[in-house]
Amino acid sequence: MDIISAYREAGTYRGAAAISGTTPKTVRRVIARHEAGGGAPPRSPRQHNYDAVAALVAERVARTAARISAKRLLPAARAAGYSGSPRNFRRLVAAQKQLWRRDHHRGRRPAVWSPGEHLVIDWGSEGGLHVFCAVLAWSRFRFVRFAADERAETTLAMLAECFEVLGGVPGKVLADRMGCLKGGVVANVVVPAPEYLRFAAHYGFRADFCEANDPESKGIVENLVGYAKSDLMVPQAPFGDLAAANERAVAWCAEVNGVIHSEICAVPSERLVIERELLAGLPSLRASTGRQVTRKVDRLSCVRSLVRHQSAMSTTAARGRRRGGRCARRPPRRRRSARSGRSRRRSSPAPPRPGTPGSGPSWPS
Repeated sequence: MDIISAYREAGTYRGAAAISGTTPKTVRRVIARHEAGGGAPPRSPRQHNYDAVAALVAERVARTAARISAKRLLPAARAAGYSGSPRNFRRLVAAQKQLWRRDHHRGRRPAVWSPGEHLVIDWGSEGGLHVFCAVLAWSRFRFVRFAADERAETTLAMLAECFEVLGGVPGKVLADRMGCLKGGVVANVVVPAPEYLRFAAHYGFRADFCEANDPESKGIVENLVGYAKSDLMVPQAPFGDLAAANERAVAWCAEVNGVIHSEICAVPSERLVIERELLAGLPSLRASTGRQVTRKVDRLSCVRSLVRHQSAMSTTAARGRRRGGRCARRPPRRRRSARSGRSRRRSSPAPPRPGTPGSGPSWPS
């Protein structure tokens, strides 16, 4: 029973409070508000100690496109008469930035993916275990595997396995600016690492990177990372080892790719069959990934590897040879003369000059 009905039954504040389980003061306040018209009395706006500098903060935020910090604005606010705490001033600056961004958003359009065009990748981690996630954008086919680190060779090995699962190679691989694949940044343009470029040339795709500090541009895989953490890693952890974790990841991918996707209203594994026809073919051999080994060449121009001896061109040619690789021999040089430095070759004698004996009639010049 509500307070008003209890008061009508009991007729007293104390009796209505006992019935409704509240205090007589509350009953009196509710009845007075009900008799006054039923609405709560209007509240007067609360005053803040930063109201005098709110216009100054709004002007500075708009001038700097919401990039100025409260630390740099506080001295100007002090000079304008603000005497409150820095913490309270930071609240004002944060509120003004939020208001500015609401009216000056750069705007976004939903991505329209083409079949066989984009594969979006990203890394995530949970409890010391790293998870590699990839989404084939058009079909929404998801690929998830676990690893012990996020180094370049691990990332490239995961990409190669993903291509084998997809049955082809997409046109572009979109990644964020992860350090294992980034060689540098020039004029806000990412330069891929040399090993990543060799890997992309081997499989025939174009390496693409997102804009800086822009996670929305690859939200399709950010959602997959969060989904894998909440639905795979947290419920099924702890895993016995990395192999057991990857077995569960394979089973989980088969499960989520076999049901209807809520955004495209289709089954990703069925759409992959259609998209696979537009993917580029896989190369005959898998790309070799790993660190390069520097070896020393002895006087016999050989590289020693355990009990094997392999000939090398020179010391510089032996640098960068991978473990177990073969070195090509330099083709033999043509022998040169010590006097003229020209190559020794057998040729017929030169014809005699005109005017010399045995040269025939000489013509007057």
